[in-house]
Amino acid sequence: MRQLNTHLNRIIERLLILAMVAIVTVVCWQVFSRFILRAPSSYTEELARFLLIWIGVLGASYAYRTKAHLGLDLFYQKMIPSLRYKCSFVIEICVLFTALSILVYGGSRLMMLSFELEQTSAALGINMGYVYIVLPLSGVLIVINCIENLVNYTQQTFKEQA
Repeated sequence: MRQLNTHLNRIIERLLILAMVAIVTVVCWQVFSRFILRAPSSYTEELARFLLIWIGVLGASYAYRTKAHLGLDLFYQKMIPSLRYKCSFVIEICVLFTALSILVYGGSRLMMLSFELEQTSAALGINMGYVYIVLPLSGVLIVINCIENLVNYTQQTFKEQA
């Protein structure tokens, strides 16, 4: 499972790098076409917005994997190690249920509704379901990372008890 998760996160890392290059290129083109050519491009603002959504949501799942999310760990660091371990386990369970309910379930419903209603974006004319597909995708990645963390915590507990 760890190899699969590592491989998935490498793919996400490369996708995020590609999206960052794309958003920088799109925004530079937008500025160039607006101020230098005096003929603003009609699609760049919307494309930059969609790329920013994907970068933010996929970046959240990647940040969760690498433990790079902003957090206030003042009380956590002052806990005794056994209580800290139990707190981490409870946090992982909460994140698992949150990701399953909001991102996977809610995001899937939003995506399917957009496809069913054939909701399209104004400038690009693409179905909004393709924009919203990042929600369940990111949720699945967070769930996979949660499960790996929970398995690691459980294995660590068994080693300490043995």
